[in-house]
Amino acid sequence: MEKTFSIIKPNSVLDNNMGNIMAHFEKNGLRIAAAKLTQLSKEKAEGFYIEHKDRPFFGELVSFMTSGPVLLMVLEGEKAVERNRELMGATNPKDAAEGTIRKLYAKSIGENAVHGSDSQAAAEREINYFFDKNEVLSRF
Repeated sequence: MEKTFSIIKPNSVLDNNMGNIMAHFEKNGLRIAAAKLTQLSKEKAEGFYIEHKDRPFFGELVSFMTSGPVLLMVLEGEKAVERNRELMGATNPKDAAEGTIRKLYAKSIGENAVHGSDSQAAAEREINYFFDKNEVLSRF
């Protein structure tokens, strides 16, 4: 079993889609091993997205991610990173396949509903950034 990291972004939380998105993961083979509803500080968001610091959208990204509550999650399952990426769909909701989370719930490429780790190494780093080991439960 593998773990991956997911964030339900502010637009999805404020649009009352947390339950729909969580159910989407669960119905498609991923189990929620940890979840934390929180408001990211500017410092925490900047640290999380540090690899984008020199990109022109960095300030807008940090501003968006701190604009409202987010749901941080650890998802677990077979090939969890790959499965989560499939379930999320393309970053741009216009390019996302029908039935994917971003096609269903994203407003734009910037407000694209969810974040998911893009590799196992990223998942481990992202999980450890937001969760203590005792907060992540595993059935497997």
